[in-house]
Amino acid sequence: MGELQDKVVVVTGASRGIGRALAIRFADEGAHVVLAAKTVDPNPRLPGTLGEVQEAIRARGGRAYMQAVDVRDDAAVEELFSTVKRELGGTDILINNAGALYWAPITATPAKRFDLVMGVNARASFLCAHHAIPQMLARGGGHVINMAPPLTSDCTKNRTAYMISKFGMTLVVEGIAAEHGLDGVKAHALWPVTMVESQAVIGNHLGDPTLWRKPDIIVDATMALLTGRAAMANGSAVYDEDVLASAGVSDFSHYACVPGTTPPPARLDDSASYWRQ
Repeated sequence: MGELQDKVVVVTGASRGIGRALAIRFADEGAHVVLAAKTVDPNPRLPGTLGEVQEAIRARGGRAYMQAVDVRDDAAVEELFSTVKRELGGTDILINNAGALYWAPITATPAKRFDLVMGVNARASFLCAHHAIPQMLARGGGHVINMAPPLTSDCTKNRTAYMISKFGMTLVVEGIAAEHGLDGVKAHALWPVTMVESQAVIGNHLGDPTLWRKPDIIVDATMALLTGRAAMANGSAVYDEDVLASAGVSDFSHYACVPGTTPPPARLDDSASYWRQ
């Protein structure tokens, strides 16, 4: 019996990176994992597909279901959650992991790029919550985790559009807890203290592996939130290290992508952060 035995978990952006790692762990913990992402066909420029993740989970004895979804499309998102309800009875946990990254000054950010980050980040997390929460209420409660940062000032230089979109995800978390906390629905925003290896980090050339941690740190922090091992207030936005520290973890060295290295902190409130470069 795993810690998420028979829970129905929807993971967006599940075809690669952090989403893939989360999905595999949830399946290992006994959950029914619903994989949602755009990538179904192999792309030589973008590794990972939903089918590959589903196959990896099933090879480990887990239960995984997949549906191709563009999270910017409300009809597609509605169909996703309708399918979850019809086939699995409803949603217990929603992980809004799908994300788009575009960093540029305001004057170098065209409308289509602004719309991209807003659509994939803030709008999609709102739409998924909109469709998932009624199912959670019908099942006696649930949990939403958005991969988004604490609300922080002085971090928008050369990435204003992106930060608007990510802070929007954080506000969705606050709203869920305020509106449904008494109904048994929990919500948290989770963000890494330093960069985590992902396709976004690799594709945007954000340093090298000596500066990154493995996705495992996000996976472990997410599990600590879902199981209640980490005592974090409902509706709060938290850093991975703080979550794990609350759960009794003090040594983070094994999360380094390159053993023996210490990835530098990159918190939004750190003056040396890559966010302010």
